[in-house]
Amino acid sequence: METRKEIKILVWIVILFVVAFFLPYESTRFMTAVVATFDLVKWYAREHVVLCLLPAFFIAGVISVFVSQGSVLKYFGANAKKWLAYSVASVSGTILAVCSCTILPLFSSIHKRGAGLGPAVAFLYSGPAINILAIILTARILGFEMGVARIIGAVTFAVVIGIVMSLIYRKEEKAKREEQMNIILPPEKRPMWQTSFHFFTLVLILVFANWGSPSSDDTSSAWYYIWAYKWYITGFFSLFLAYSLIFILKIKWQWVLGAVVATAISALLATHFISDPKLAPIVPMLVGIAALSIITLYDKRDEENREWTLSSWEFTKQIMPLLAVGVITAGFLLGSTHDDVAIPGIIPNEWIAWLVGGNSVFANFFASIVGAFMYFATLTEVPILQGLIASGMGKGPALALLLAGPSLSLPNMLVIRGVMGTEKTLVYIVLVVIMATISGMIYGSFF
Repeated sequence: METRKEIKILVWIVILFVVAFFLPYESTRFMTAVVATFDLVKWYAREHVVLCLLPAFFIAGVISVFVSQGSVLKYFGANAKKWLAYSVASVSGTILAVCSCTILPLFSSIHKRGAGLGPAVAFLYSGPAINILAIILTARILGFEMGVARIIGAVTFAVVIGIVMSLIYRKEEKAKREEQMNIILPPEKRPMWQTSFHFFTLVLILVFANWGSPSSDDTSSAWYYIWAYKWYITGFFSLFLAYSLIFILKIKWQWVLGAVVATAISALLATHFISDPKLAPIVPMLVGIAALSIITLYDKRDEENREWTLSSWEFTKQIMPLLAVGVITAGFLLGSTHDDVAIPGIIPNEWIAWLVGGNSVFANFFASIVGAFMYFATLTEVPILQGLIASGMGKGPALALLLAGPSLSLPNMLVIRGVMGTEKTLVYIVLVVIMATISGMIYGSFF
């Protein structure tokens, strides 16, 4: 046994030595891919982690601690009415407006609370796929028919993939149903409307804090005005959160007031001293999250308030390292594309555009595969596709990538594997890729 361990260490030493010895730093493409990796990591850390992922972890904590197991079982459990479970799960993305990584803590939370595999997977897919902002942007930039096809395909995918997963693993689901029938649930600690108010307040803060900017020529639509005033709107809902902390979670009002004042002062100082409008909001968000963590961790009135933050921290520890590995890998292989930046990875973009031209089975399948592994932040898939279509990408493969891309990514896959296991994760990925391929071919034959 000891010999095997030493051999394993030797193998790793040899592998690292060979990699270092043959490191192709003189290759322009290799060095460009390295730059793309660091660029994507930096952009992800600046614009995604603080404003998007951290609030999502706290929302997942709410589900884990405050949302009763009875409520999860009622809407998503193995014994829940199928039409209700799949209806709620398949349209959840219109409310959440999250990306493939932000949905992960929420999925992990409802999965742990006893949600049936089918509804949980439908929720996992629909969260990023039916992002209402992205669908509107798709219709405006890529065409109305593409927007309609995306929303029909996404809702259908969520339901069909969830049902197929539940059928494949029906023995496990049957055992789960029998187990849940014998669960004796404790009484609700607080009225459902209070928990819902707290939950949706956090969701609205997440949505408006990450409201995407409109196109450069759009200065009069409702979308533009919401974007222009999104931080005022976010601040307004933050006051709702303060109300919830005091009157629902029963945290001392002096503590909450102190947290509000500290966050407001940090916002004023950031606006005054930080010139970059994209970086300035990060400061009050960090201060607000830190203040929220402190007042909940030190609250002595209700142990659940402390558990909320500890549960959020558990999701952070579970998900963040895997996301980091996934973002680094995706950046190196496929490059960094965001805002006005387009840095190719080790796989040339020209190859991708060439391989997805026309409407062949291979073009749609390849587009689905690329979309499944590539990381798309919320709304970025639309301008990326706009460039690929201009380079010769067919409309069928474009839809295939739209249906596979936002709901999956390499970082996303690594985390799902930790929640569902390798086999279920592979089945989920295969179902998404196959359905995206078929949908792309059908759409491409008409348009």
